[in-house]
Amino acid sequence: MPDPSGFLKYTQRETPQRRPVPLRLRDWKEVYEDFSHDKLQQQATRCMDCGIPFCHNGCPLGNLIPEWNDLVRTDRWRDAIERLHATNNFPEFTGRLCPAPCEGSCVLGINQDPVTIKQIEVEIIDNAFDKGWVVPLPPNVRTGKTVAVVGSGPAGLAAAQQLTRAGHSVTVFERDDRIGGLLRYGIPEFKMEKRHIDRRLEQMVAEGTEFRPGVNVGVDITASELRSQFDAVVLAGGATAWRDLPIPGRELDGIHQAMEFLPWANRVQQGDPVVDEEGLPPIHAKGKKVIIIGGGDTGADCLGTVHRQGAVSVHQFEIMPRPPDTRAESTPWPVYPLMFRVSSAHEEGGERVYSVNTEEFLGRDGHVVGLRGHEVRMENGKFVKVEGTDFEMDADLVLLAMGFVGPEREGLLTDLGVEFTDRGNVARDDNFATSVPGVYVAGDMGRGQSLIVWAIAEGRAAASAVDRYLMGRTALPAPIKPTAVPQR
Repeated sequence: MPDPSGFLKYTQRETPQRRPVPLRLRDWKEVYEDFSHDKLQQQATRCMDCGIPFCHNGCPLGNLIPEWNDLVRTDRWRDAIERLHATNNFPEFTGRLCPAPCEGSCVLGINQDPVTIKQIEVEIIDNAFDKGWVVPLPPNVRTGKTVAVVGSGPAGLAAAQQLTRAGHSVTVFERDDRIGGLLRYGIPEFKMEKRHIDRRLEQMVAEGTEFRPGVNVGVDITASELRSQFDAVVLAGGATAWRDLPIPGRELDGIHQAMEFLPWANRVQQGDPVVDEEGLPPIHAKGKKVIIIGGGDTGADCLGTVHRQGAVSVHQFEIMPRPPDTRAESTPWPVYPLMFRVSSAHEEGGERVYSVNTEEFLGRDGHVVGLRGHEVRMENGKFVKVEGTDFEMDADLVLLAMGFVGPEREGLLTDLGVEFTDRGNVARDDNFATSVPGVYVAGDMGRGQSLIVWAIAEGRAAASAVDRYLMGRTALPAPIKPTAVPQR
């Protein structure tokens, strides 16, 4: 039972301080200061353990949020990590990277700032690792069944861990040279240090999961070989086909997709020999005027990265209008609120420009030197040019961070012969099964570009379906069904 007056005692929402900007721009470490357990317990006390905990509905994983909030409040940290791990394989990832739809649904958020659910989550798991409570959980019995998981992002890792613990022999294939997918090469080090991935992978290896990085399934191993060598296949390769900007000048040098740019910075931090005599990777922002097209999380990741590389100026373009400072009327509680947010990268500098459209890239000697654009407004659901607002802006480096349109079809998916939805995602039924017997899909590859919590939830649910397919029954939890949530 929570403290019934906790939210009255501690009315102020408090989160960790970010390190000073001049200091954190000198390194690639995570940006937050330590947060004391005393302060965290006060924040946990604000949780009211509502009669109807809407935070459960806001969280795709079905996290038992009021339960582990109160366990932290009462200093029962070991019980708290057990309750957290009951629904979430990787709270160290979600606690750092999830936009926290649970907080948008928090009942306290109706008329106060919501409970710091995300911070409590990450402190629980970090404390558990520090205390040595996160240990391998190998299965007691092996089934003799084999499963291939294609893709090692959060969906693939969640499916692999669940299936390994169910007793199956699981092999995770990853075409990059390291395991982790976008967690490894898409998320900057300052947002999540890669040691968090490595220590979780150590647990999974000890449990029996086999990892095979540097294997491009569909090329190095064919679709038919994959199906013949494994009893079941889980497709978790993500939505990696990026959205392009096919306007005049797109062919100029110096214009790159975000996922052509971000991995190089991460490889430098991993110690890979990818730098020149000045210590710079092949694509960098040092001494350059940078324009980032796209105002979402990926754009912010690019923003923080170019700051640390020494860009002389940065503008981040967004075609949508600036969100309101507080919850928009179009997203009332408990819907995830549309509102203006300032990430750590935005706090570090650069100018955010809203309601603009880029119509042409300008070049000289084959390299981009700027762009031409104009302001837009929304009319009848369409963007309309605002006459008289044309402008030009200098740029030495342009980064396209406009999201992804779906999975890459050529190769594995085409060779498997899976069906696709109207939106280009891999089609699946209520059990995450594709049109090909024994082949399942989880995460962005079947859902479309989405959040890390959806990826983990779908990985867990797909694992349950695969276990039932292989054994006729399952004890693995299945938190969601694909039909319960509309495709994006």
